[in-house]
Amino acid sequence: MLPENWETLSPDEKFEARLGAWMSSEGKKFETLEAAELYEERAKRLADVIKLKQPDRVPCYSNFGGFVAEYAGVTHGDLFYDYDKAVGAMIKFHEDFDLEYPALGNFLPGKVYDLLGYQIYHWPGGMLPETIPFQCVEGEYMGPDEYDALIADPEGFCMRVYMPRVLSALAGWQMLPSFLGSTEMPFVPFMMAPVGLVPPVQEAFQTFLEAAQATAEWLGANMQVSAVTLGQMGLPPTAGGFTKAPFDYIGDTMRGTRGIMLDMYRQPDKLLEAMDRLVPAALHMAVANANANQNPLILIPLHKGADGFMSNADFEKFYWPSFKALLLGLIEEGVIPLMFVEGGYNQRLDIIADSGLPAGKTVWMFDQTDIAAAKAKFGSWACIGGNVPASLFKAGSPQQMEDYVKKLIDTAAPGGGYFVAPGAVIDDAVAENVHMYLKTTKEYGVY
Repeated sequence: MLPENWETLSPDEKFEARLGAWMSSEGKKFETLEAAELYEERAKRLADVIKLKQPDRVPCYSNFGGFVAEYAGVTHGDLFYDYDKAVGAMIKFHEDFDLEYPALGNFLPGKVYDLLGYQIYHWPGGMLPETIPFQCVEGEYMGPDEYDALIADPEGFCMRVYMPRVLSALAGWQMLPSFLGSTEMPFVPFMMAPVGLVPPVQEAFQTFLEAAQATAEWLGANMQVSAVTLGQMGLPPTAGGFTKAPFDYIGDTMRGTRGIMLDMYRQPDKLLEAMDRLVPAALHMAVANANANQNPLILIPLHKGADGFMSNADFEKFYWPSFKALLLGLIEEGVIPLMFVEGGYNQRLDIIADSGLPAGKTVWMFDQTDIAAAKAKFGSWACIGGNVPASLFKAGSPQQMEDYVKKLIDTAAPGGGYFVAPGAVIDDAVAENVHMYLKTTKEYGVY
């Protein structure tokens, strides 16, 4: 719970309050005193590097996805549909590897996606064979002529236009009324009339409730995993929620890559205005998640701002301004943005480093960015992590893994402010390489 005087606190005080609550074992369910002590030790280690301090040793991030299923001998589809197998696989993975922080494991609710008729992804056991990881199906789910509608009312656009397209079971929501009708007593019955009289609207709400119940079942299964990872092992969760850069919200799954690239040239002003309008919604979602989970770390995967997607000039015009506004809004609320910097950001480092973001308030987990350059340009003001190649987990040898991790630590760890992490979510790996990744960081990363 937030303190009663929350609104009077400064951003720095909010940051310390959120981080302190996350670091503390108080109010969390641990089975042993040892688990509580391990939790506080690991949380402090990560908090130290976030604040650009030097901890006792370099933290090691657990960015493992589909490999959890592969290692446990279950299918990717089992993680979506068979919760008994999924829970068993997740627990086995955490018991067999010496993790500091929990793995997400691609444990997702297939039944929920089935009920809603989700269109943007295909997933194992659904539209894909059980043995294949989930895949994004990019498309234009928002037309080039719909920017004005998005700008006028982003939440209403998502509810009445976008969601009925990407969640086919909610097609009836296209007929939802304006909720401004709630402002006057005579308007309320007319606001409610479509729900009572139009079968597609009723069916959509019924399915929505069924999907909510299915989500509750999935959350219950997750709590079984948490009872072990948190309660028995003392592993601090590293993501209190998610959000994205406004450009990525539009470019990933609304207009799509092709659509947004055309819009940059054909209607740049509309695109810029729409991204600015999405900042409050993206901020609200992140802060609400941080509040609900009492975890200040909000994961932000960065997609279309990577090198090769656009020039530096276009990055400075289209990607960075609304994203920076989102970051500053999060920092204002004491929330800690944890950027998953996918691809390479070698061309973007100077732009971001020179932008004046507050020191010790952001985390950047790099994929293919040169870590020495990142340390030189970010190390004085931001926590950085990464960038163990995903290929090394599968195609490398334990010796190659050991050598690579040692080189990373030698390069980026001096002075603190660094954690070791894979450059991407690990869906395929060799167990010996994972063990070596964890072992080397733990033993060699001691200050």
